[in-house]
Amino acid sequence: MSEGCYLLRTNLPPDAPEHLWKTYIGLTQIEDAFRVEKHDLVLRPISHHKQDRTQAHILVCFLALALWRTLQQWMASCGLGTAPRKLLEEMAAVHSMDAILPTRAGQDVRLRRVNRPEPRLAILLQHLGLPLPNRPKRIQNVVTKIAPQIAQRQQNQHP
Repeated sequence: MSEGCYLLRTNLPPDAPEHLWKTYIGLTQIEDAFRVEKHDLVLRPISHHKQDRTQAHILVCFLALALWRTLQQWMASCGLGTAPRKLLEEMAAVHSMDAILPTRAGQDVRLRRVNRPEPRLAILLQHLGLPLPNRPKRIQNVVTKIAPQIAQRQQNQHP
């Protein structure tokens, strides 16, 4: 009967079973991260014909794995387990909205408002040390500041 048992075959010395188990669990977590990348980030296998595009794809895969593992470790240090997918599903209930109010001076005032989370999610956010703003926050319109710079760069690239 093999239910609930793992049989791992390795060339590691028999005096390091903890190391073998941690290595195996790390491998399963890496495989899970690639599944996350393919499913949650919608990164499908792509056939690249240029080396720089292949390297960029590998970089994105690596960054996804690094972020996933960081989130796992952050959750573990807060005593929340190591299931980032569940955490992200819970966090999807948090929404923000920007209200743009015109003024007589001709400049818009932009206020950001974040919805109140349900009590269970509020506790989760508290454990993670992520307080949500409890009143509207005045923010700068970043798009209008960056858009001219991007347009200028594009003009310089295509003379």
